[in-house]
Amino acid sequence: MARFLGLILLSFFIMGILLIPFIDFLYKIKFQRQIQKTKDVFNKRTVLFDKFHDWKVGTPFGGGILIIAVVSVLTLWAVGIFGIKVRPWEVVAVFLAFFGYGALGLYDDIKKIMGQNGKSAKKKHFGMKFGLKFILQWALAFIIATILYTQLGYTFIFIHGVGLASLGFLFIPFAAFIIVSFTNAFNIADGLDGLASGLLLICLIAFLAISSSLLDEFLGVYIAILIGGVAAFLYFNIYPARIWLGDVGSLSLGATLGVIGLLTGKMPALAFIGGVFILEVGSSLIQLLGKKFLKRKIFPVSPFHLYLQERGWEEPKIVTRMWLIGFLFATIGLYLAFIE
Repeated sequence: MARFLGLILLSFFIMGILLIPFIDFLYKIKFQRQIQKTKDVFNKRTVLFDKFHDWKVGTPFGGGILIIAVVSVLTLWAVGIFGIKVRPWEVVAVFLAFFGYGALGLYDDIKKIMGQNGKSAKKKHFGMKFGLKFILQWALAFIIATILYTQLGYTFIFIHGVGLASLGFLFIPFAAFIIVSFTNAFNIADGLDGLASGLLLICLIAFLAISSSLLDEFLGVYIAILIGGVAAFLYFNIYPARIWLGDVGSLSLGATLGVIGLLTGKMPALAFIGGVFILEVGSSLIQLLGKKFLKRKIFPVSPFHLYLQERGWEEPKIVTRMWLIGFLFATIGLYLAFIE
C-alpha cells in the first residue's frame, strides 16, 4: 500500500506541474469551447443545456490528453522500475480502452472545433454523428471484451449469495455492454464542472482497495497513478473550471472505469461504486426511449443533473451533493466486494 500511496503523490505532483502550461497551450491553439447550439440524438436543440452553460464559452477542453499521456508514461515506468509481473493481455485491455476511446473522443473534439466555422457548422450534427460514434464505441468494446474472454479467461461474474455464475461466450456481449454503458455514462455526467472527475476519483479509490485485496499489482499501480492524475486535474476542474476533460478524456476514462470493474470481477460492487454514473445514463436512456417510442418526454428534462439545474439548484450544490451520494454508493459497493 505504501507503494501505491507514493505513486499517487508522484502522479499528483507531476500532473499538477504540467497542467498550468498545458492550459496555456490549449488557449494558444484555441482548443476552447465556442458558442454552440447543442443538439441531442434526434437533432433537437437542448435549450436548457445551452441556457445554463453558454457562459462557459472560451474555457479550454482537452485535459484528457494530458491525463492519458502522464498516466501511461508513469505506469510503464513504475512497472519497469518495480519489476512488477504483468499479464500482457491485461495491459493490452486496459490501454486499448485508455487510448482507443481517447482517440475516438479526440477526433470528436477536433470535429467540434472545426465545425465552428467550417462546413460542418451548417450540418445538423455537432462533432461526430452520434450513430457513427456509437458504432465505433461498440466495435472497440467487443475487441476488449474478446480479449478478456479468450486471452484472460474471463467467463464469469461473482454474485453474492450465488457464487460464480459462468456466462460462457455470452460474457463478450455482457462485457461490451458494461464498457459502452460506462463510456456514455461518464460522458453524460461530464456536463458540470468537477462532477465526473470527482465521482471518478471516488470510484478509483474504491477499486484501488479491491485490486489490493486481489493482489493484482499492475491494476493497483495503474489505478494509483490514475488517482493522482485525476486528483490534480480536479483541482483545476472544480467550479468555475479552468479546464475540461473534453470527449478525449470522458470517453477514455469512462471506458477505463468499465474495464477496471470487469477485471476485478466484482459486478455487484461495480454497479454500486459507479451508481451515480448509472443514474445519469439511466435517466438519459429512459428519456430517449420515451421520445422514440412514446413520442413524449418521461422526465421534464434529462440527465438528472440538468433536471436539478432546471429546478433551480446551483451547479456547485449539485456537484458536491452528487459526490456525497457517490461516496455512499462506493461504500456500499466496497461492502459487497469484501463480504463476497
